[in-house]
Amino acid sequence: MAKLYDTQSGNQIGTITAADLKFLIDQLEEEDTEDQDYYIDRATLDWFEEHDADPTLVTLLREALGSNEGMEIRWTED
Repeated sequence: MAKLYDTQSGNQIGTITAADLKFLIDQLEEEDTEDQDYYIDRATLDWFEEHDADPTLVTLLREALGSNEGMEIRWTED
């Protein structure tokens, strides 16, 4: 399990499964091997849906994004 946070506010977005975390790591760009933050926007979430992301993960991220254009998220492992 991993926890997702809004990088700007520090608020927890929610908890995701190990499989969801692997999906994020595999699909999003990392600056280095220690990188644990990502930028997401609506296009990213649409792409996730087209590439079989877990619907629960997409819903969680869409709710966190709200009406914002995009946001930085980060993860930590439990």
